[in-house]
Amino acid sequence: MNRAFSRKKDKTWMHTPEALSKHYIPYNAKFLGSTEVEQPKGTEVVRDAVRKLKFARHIKKSEGQKIPKVELQISIYGVKILDPKTKEVQHNCQLHRISFCADDKTDKRIFTFICKDSESNKHLCYVFDSEKCAEEITLTIGQAFDLAYRKFLESGGKDVETRKQIAVLQKRIQDLETENMELKNKVQDLENQLRITQVSTSPAGNVTPKSPSTDIFDMIPFSPISHQSSIPTRNGTQPPPVPSRSTEIKRDLFGAEPFDPFNCGAGDFPPDIQSKLDEMQVTILTDRPINVFFFLFSMGLRECYY
Repeated sequence: MNRAFSRKKDKTWMHTPEALSKHYIPYNAKFLGSTEVEQPKGTEVVRDAVRKLKFARHIKKSEGQKIPKVELQISIYGVKILDPKTKEVQHNCQLHRISFCADDKTDKRIFTFICKDSESNKHLCYVFDSEKCAEEITLTIGQAFDLAYRKFLESGGKDVETRKQIAVLQKRIQDLETENMELKNKVQDLENQLRITQVSTSPAGNVTPKSPSTDIFDMIPFSPISHQSSIPTRNGTQPPPVPSRSTEIKRDLFGAEPFDPFNCGAGDFPPDIQSKLDEMQVTILTDRPINVFFFLFSMGLRECYY
């Protein structure tokens, strides 16, 4: 770099004042990056920064990485660096924070400016590569400085303070939007974790079966519904119906009623049995050794069975 970086002093500007004060001038360039510098201005300062970023570019190029393309929007309020496709603002360099701007006379593609960061208060050198517009971009930034200075003189310095307050408020709004987005992401992550926990702890779509209630003796209470009604059908066929009990008293093949110990009373014996019982009572009175109870039981059981 025999002829180092230099600022343009030519006052023959390329754009109308309205284009820079009411709108902006767009340019496309490749962004080599930014690096911290110790001084806010100086040709040696930017020369070292350019050499450093060029070396980093060659390393990235050897690794197959491409230099990102950006869009520059230049106005009297500053220089915005945007993504050319999404129009997302990557850097917003306010004009009153830019302390140095120049193009490289030995490499017509390179131009750079130094801006003081609003958060860290560090001086950062931004380096760009433009094949045809490096000198024109430098002139446009110089024209924006000239118009901003004139406007500052006309307003008595009030306009600069207003822009500073607006810039602070815009930065605060941007920080709040970023914080709001982070909180939304955290809430979404917590909701996803809660949903996963609920699915893993309970069977999906199934209700936990309730155990049948028991009485004080831990026994299932009697239900008049037949147990066979709860047996599932196999192959779509229903189980055979349970025959209902007839209210009619059944008899055996000899025509006798079945034995019922609760209905066999002493007054129900036929006359011949009753006469034998009377004889037994007489025998008991005469102290005859007869087992009355065995006889009664055998006769009564036999009669009830037959």
